[in-house]
Amino acid sequence: MSILENPVLWAVACAVFALNLPFGFWRAGVLRFSRAWFLAVHLPVPGVVALRLACRLGWKPLTFAVLITAFFLGQLFGGYVRLFLTRLASPK
Repeated sequence: MSILENPVLWAVACAVFALNLPFGFWRAGVLRFSRAWFLAVHLPVPGVVALRLACRLGWKPLTFAVLITAFFLGQLFGGYVRLFLTRLASPK
């Protein structure tokens, strides 16, 4: 079985994505490169490492690519949710 066919990898990727949604939401509301911004980007990293270790994914390069993509997509979509809700709540 190829590493890309591993259902555990995709389950962890979905968990990483979900973990990063609130942090992306937070990141989008603070000043770029401020302390809060760096915390919003870096606080989920230990959680991602813990998920990787708990699920025994190993350290193959392809798993890094999948999980890093899930990490940044979670941050991105969290920011989009904040943008969408802000525009929805603002008067026109």
